[in-house]
Amino acid sequence: MSTHERHLLDGPSGKIEVFVEPHAAPQGIALIAHPHPLFGGTADNKVVTTLARAFRGLDCITLRPSFRGVGGSEGEHDHGEQETDDLLHVHAWAAQRFGDLPLYLAGFSFGAYVITRVAKRLADEGTPARRLVLVGTAAGYVEGARNYETEAVATDTIVIHGDRDETVKLANVLAWAEPLEIPVQVIAGADHFFHRKLHIIRDIIQRNVGK
Repeated sequence: MSTHERHLLDGPSGKIEVFVEPHAAPQGIALIAHPHPLFGGTADNKVVTTLARAFRGLDCITLRPSFRGVGGSEGEHDHGEQETDDLLHVHAWAAQRFGDLPLYLAGFSFGAYVITRVAKRLADEGTPARRLVLVGTAAGYVEGARNYETEAVATDTIVIHGDRDETVKLANVLAWAEPLEIPVQVIAGADHFFHRKLHIIRDIIQRNVGK
């Protein structure tokens, strides 16, 4: 990762830690959400930093907030409810600081679930994101966590999943995507954390996400 800034924003329930990588001539803003905080998820997760690198390659400013209770972020885990409000707050701060740039939303695992909620709120407000990238999306029943009722998203959403994901079964994501008629890009041999497959995620994004 290139040099990033660390900010502590005044959020709805205390401080929100955000890692920001600025860009000299930005073409967009990418807001990237990390995995489940109660299972070790942080903004430095390798899938999250891979997403950030991919969007940096597309000339985006990248923002990687820490969910409640992680790093410098205050508050307690709320199963995605208040986390949605927090990410919308980060988005509003970024829009004020960097201007009216196209917004890209990306998330991994629990973060992908929260991103679907953020996308719905923005779309309902008439300010939809330009594109979504969801990796290892929490959908359906996930052992040790909960049953995720993942929101509907735009049909051009990029959904990436590993066929050997033991945390979120591929069948869960296919069941969510099927009625929405969203294609799912399956990475053969990839587990939930995409060990040795991170470069494929980056390639998919750089080939498919327009500026």
